[in-house]
Amino acid sequence: LASIRAMVEKEHELRGHVESHQGSAPQTRAELDALQESLDQCWDLLRQRRAKAEFNQDPAEAEIRPKQVVEEYLA
Repeated sequence: LASIRAMVEKEHELRGHVESHQGSAPQTRAELDALQESLDQCWDLLRQRRAKAEFNQDPAEAEIRPKQVVEEYLA
């Protein structure tokens, strides 16, 4: 959770730069996109762990899913 919180703070910072045109450089946008994908993976892993715990399974068995898989959830 601490890692997710740190990533969310960084995401907000980058969004602020992009929205205020301070970070309109393609590099800043690419960094934000990569961060969002990694954050989606972290949220997915956390959901898996909580679901396993809820159903009396070992949360440590949850695995990080590829970005392509996690990003398809939105489609």
